[in-house]
Amino acid sequence: MTTLPSLLIGKHIARYPIIQGGMGIRISGANLAGAVANAGGIGIVSAVGLGLNSPYFALKQRKHQLFEANRLALIDELQKARQISPNGVIGINSMVVARDNETLVRTAVEHGVNLVISGAGLPLHLPEYTESYPDVALVPIVSSTRAAKVICRKWERNYGRLPDAFVVENPNTAGGHLGAKYQELGNVALNAEQVIPELVEYLRSEVGKDIPVIAAGGVWNRADIDRMLALGAKGVQMGTRFITTDECDADINYKEFHLHASPEDVVIVPSPVGMPGRALKNSFVKKAIAHSPDLEKRCIANCLEVCQCRDHQETYCIIQALDKAARGDVENGLVFAGSNAGRAECMMSVAELIKELVS
Repeated sequence: MTTLPSLLIGKHIARYPIIQGGMGIRISGANLAGAVANAGGIGIVSAVGLGLNSPYFALKQRKHQLFEANRLALIDELQKARQISPNGVIGINSMVVARDNETLVRTAVEHGVNLVISGAGLPLHLPEYTESYPDVALVPIVSSTRAAKVICRKWERNYGRLPDAFVVENPNTAGGHLGAKYQELGNVALNAEQVIPELVEYLRSEVGKDIPVIAAGGVWNRADIDRMLALGAKGVQMGTRFITTDECDADINYKEFHLHASPEDVVIVPSPVGMPGRALKNSFVKKAIAHSPDLEKRCIANCLEVCQCRDHQETYCIIQALDKAARGDVENGLVFAGSNAGRAECMMSVAELIKELVS
């Protein structure tokens, strides 16, 4: 078996072409990101909702509003990640649809991140937020070549630059929020085998740049990594696989829920952002699919640009659902997962996992 190549994104080189996916809320925090960076991958802190389970926010007293708590908690998390991995490649994942997205991105680059991965909407203004930090690599998440074209043209016209890489998410296999409509799920045109070669060719022939394409969704083992590289990707992003690691920042109940899941437990769930999500079946998800009136619809933070819960009293408060699960209430919270959930056989350290993936 050949040795995996290193991964160059902007000015930053990771020993292995593996990016750990950004999973909120507090699933991928400092402990996981720092461990992945130390092991030779790229560690990602999810910037979403960090303040909710932090000393900076109290739901009843409202000592700090959630956005300010998010900012302060992100600073803490990035400092901790850098203490764990002084020389590794560390970044954040930030959602365009989050109302404090700009603040979180500006905070992250001011506190030394190497790259910013941004999805849940097209990050058309991302270069503006990072213009004083040209060494920070900017990596949009897309599901199609069409979306990548829009970003490239907008960035070149308005900012005179291009993305340093693209993460291509396959909605048919990825976990969490999916970059496709309900009726599009299952369409083979969204699969990696279709999108990655097409995007690589577009970047090479029309843009004229060798911009790395990172495959995300459904990547579990070395064979999957090799398959994505053969399609033209320069690396992979893996989320679900890192949940059952010792260093994952989620509560042990969350990790064990993943560990004991079966592939049949993976279902599609509605979300207040108006897009489908992929999650593990539990009491909460059953209620969400059934549109139960018992779900929590109280908006605590006005955290999203688009929210069916806040605006129409439909679905549920997603930030509370994710936070509840991350703290260990895996029956009454939302447990996002990719299509490979249920394949983990045991808990292991990040170092052991990376060794398995690259051997």
